[in-house]
Amino acid sequence: MAIKDFIEIEKEPRRGLILLEWGIIIYILFTGVMMYFLRDGLSNLDAMVEGRVRIAASIVAMWVVYRLMPCRLTMGLRVFIQLAMLGWWYPDTYELNRCLPNLDHLFAQADENLFGFQPALLFHEQAPWPVLSEALDFGYVAYYPMMVIVLLSAFCYRYQEFTRCAFVVIGSFFVYYVIFDLLPVAGPTYYYPAIGFDNVTAGLFPSVGDYFNVHDECLPVPGHLSGVGYWMVEIAKIAGERPTAAFPSSHVGVATVCMLLVWFRQSRKLFFILLPFYVCLCLATVYIQAHYAVDAIAGLLTGVLIYYLLSFAYSCLRREWSRSQTEPAS
Repeated sequence: MAIKDFIEIEKEPRRGLILLEWGIIIYILFTGVMMYFLRDGLSNLDAMVEGRVRIAASIVAMWVVYRLMPCRLTMGLRVFIQLAMLGWWYPDTYELNRCLPNLDHLFAQADENLFGFQPALLFHEQAPWPVLSEALDFGYVAYYPMMVIVLLSAFCYRYQEFTRCAFVVIGSFFVYYVIFDLLPVAGPTYYYPAIGFDNVTAGLFPSVGDYFNVHDECLPVPGHLSGVGYWMVEIAKIAGERPTAAFPSSHVGVATVCMLLVWFRQSRKLFFILLPFYVCLCLATVYIQAHYAVDAIAGLLTGVLIYYLLSFAYSCLRREWSRSQTEPAS
């Protein structure tokens, strides 16, 4: 595409906020209510409020920029800036849910009941091969690049689908964040060392209550220690991981949303290019002990559900908005 296509002024620019931005504002209001009721237990309340003000300000600022220069480039900035903000929202779920009693014992027990053992404990032990370890690690770190590729593909080649793709992909994150805010599950990498491996191997999974409110010790990433993929996962874990967001696996869920979006709304060729990374990502969530197996299964199921729900919601809201623009004022 030529540069002029990105800066060409649109003939019919969008006047208000796009649906993605309205969704983020709704999430800000939802978590604001949670913060009010949990305020006595929040240790970073001022920073949480300040962060929300900044994100709301960024939405307004980018809307103004777009109105001054309504083109594909400024619309892309509106979306990709909010995509970049997801890195801030993720640890924010920990600040909210650590005020609630931890539920890891229920999900570790669910794995034990379903499989008779802990897949997150045995998977890497039974399959320690460097080639597999590196493939799964690279699949795991392909998570954010996969989303960027899907959105860039729509932005560059199917622009009429761009705001829909943004709403479905980024919106799916906020659906999962609502679940994580209310459902405090840290995952095996935090829970196993908290209860001790003697309990884990014996199939005993005690409740740890508010343990993760003040503890964040976790297991090192298993796998091929000299591998590039291993260190990429380890660095990402050190930089941004928190004892939160284990159930359901948003890695599996959002990746599933992306794959369905590519299959139905974009390019079948791109689908098959991304497919190996998707499969490795799903397996890696359990292999690196970030999730219980039931988390990954729930991520797959909820990813399919969220894709269809958000796609339906977008179509309905866009149809209603279009009707309101064409109906004469009474």
